[in-house]
Amino acid sequence: MSTTLQNVDERTQLAGTNRFELLLFRLGKDQQSGEREIFGINVFKVREALVMPKITPMPGAPQHVIGVASIRGQIIPVVDLPSVVGCVPDELKILLITEYERSIQGFAVEDVEEIRRLDWNRVISAETSAAGSLVTSLARIDEDEKNSRLALVLDVEQVLRLVLPARFHAGDEMQHAPEVKIPPGSVVLYADDSAVARSQIEKTLKKLQLPFIATKTGKEAWERLEAIAREVRAADIPIRNRVALVLTDLEMPEMDGFTLTRKIKEHDLLRNIPVVIHSSLSGSANESHANSVGADGYVAKFVPEELAQTLSRALESGENA
Repeated sequence: MSTTLQNVDERTQLAGTNRFELLLFRLGKDQQSGEREIFGINVFKVREALVMPKITPMPGAPQHVIGVASIRGQIIPVVDLPSVVGCVPDELKILLITEYERSIQGFAVEDVEEIRRLDWNRVISAETSAAGSLVTSLARIDEDEKNSRLALVLDVEQVLRLVLPARFHAGDEMQHAPEVKIPPGSVVLYADDSAVARSQIEKTLKKLQLPFIATKTGKEAWERLEAIAREVRAADIPIRNRVALVLTDLEMPEMDGFTLTRKIKEHDLLRNIPVVIHSSLSGSANESHANSVGADGYVAKFVPEELAQTLSRALESGENA
């Protein structure tokens, strides 16, 4: 099992080519449809996959938390993922140890199938589908596009805030906001496919009194930026008078944040806009790769004060450039 989660350096390099690896797993039979759907999670969010260890029940545990497990000397909560999404497994065989927003927890699942390497353009947003609020996107996992099976990519932000809300920030806890100034008429453009993350970001931007444009994918952000660049070129005004900064997630349907950043920094007008990557995929490998594609800042989700300080530094540095 552990061999499927090796080669971290190789997987980090995939991001620059708009590719990623999806860990596919089963949660059992859906209580409404009776189907046994395939679910997915980005490999980078998974530390390891283990045969189900001993689970110690905890009196008074939150709903969907079946207890705790001792993993390499650390006590972590174990979430019954099938019960969260409304599935009934034959047996909970595998524990996925996940790291998200600097928090470690286990997801109990029925079984793990495989890891698939995919282009982000084979992943589509689920917000316009009937997939449900716990699914952020749908991934075509087979080469035959017309007949491909679909994997339901879980919105981990939403799942964890539903099950373990006390572990995570809501976005409005920031007490002291730094003073941030941008040119009149300019905005922060941000991209994030998670509704929960968008709510967090917007609370922070409003606290900083920064107007913003919200986009849900890297592709949507890029198209908005290209349109603004055309307007700016025609009006012969500085791009920073329209867009002061771009804030982008990494994992997004159609185009990831690394690719979006690289395209911005390769554009003759847009390259002057500071770009901050904001991701639950923390770690030195991702930060190093963010630097390699020209990002002006990298901040792990989600601490409002740290996001505010990172935005402030990037904006200040952009003004001095």
